[in-house]
Amino acid sequence: MGRSRKYLVIVSFVLLSLLVVSIVFFHYRAYLLLSLIMIAAIMIPFFARFEWRDVGGREVVLLAMLAAIAAVGRVPFAGLPSIQPTSFIIIMAGLVFGAESGFIVGAVAAIVSNFFLGQGPWTPWQMYAWGMMGMTAGLLRNTAFMRTLWGKCTFGFVWGYIFGWFMNTWVIVGNIEALSWKYVAGIFASSIYFDLAHALSNVFFIIVFGASWMKILERIQRKYGLLYDQPG
Repeated sequence: MGRSRKYLVIVSFVLLSLLVVSIVFFHYRAYLLLSLIMIAAIMIPFFARFEWRDVGGREVVLLAMLAAIAAVGRVPFAGLPSIQPTSFIIIMAGLVFGAESGFIVGAVAAIVSNFFLGQGPWTPWQMYAWGMMGMTAGLLRNTAFMRTLWGKCTFGFVWGYIFGWFMNTWVIVGNIEALSWKYVAGIFASSIYFDLAHALSNVFFIIVFGASWMKILERIQRKYGLLYDQPG
């Protein structure tokens, strides 16, 4: 595993701890600061490589465009809860450009899209969940499983539920004083429809648009030599 990937794995655990601590001790008041900390933490190795010239300006522009497309993709579907192409775009970014790029696109897409849909204590949790979605897609992209359409659809379907369960967790942690098995079961039961909608929409976008998106992104990668995984 390269240095940037090791850094991402370490940071993912650190940020998860910060998410819980920020709500338990600050009760939603530090979400904007935490969002900025998350952006800074995941961008440090990327911009370090930019300074070392392993990454050029075109790579930065490409990731910014993908994050913007993923963010804007949420807006037209705002009236259809959990149905949107954002997760699909994040998964494609991770599959083509790797774990680091997938994490960045996912996290940035969350905070940018919430400028349109509303910022709140849920923002850093969405940043983390979508970042981890892109990161795991990147980490698994060279496996035989992820090279098949069935594998990609399974990944998208499972992450539709993982994302929903993770967002349920911030509600539970934020109301820790009401914690009980009945309360937890109620939260997860109420999200079943939304998680299923997210999972099925991921599968739909992967089946309909997955092959064409991967061809376009891989063509851009080959033509301009962009965002190949660094060896160490």
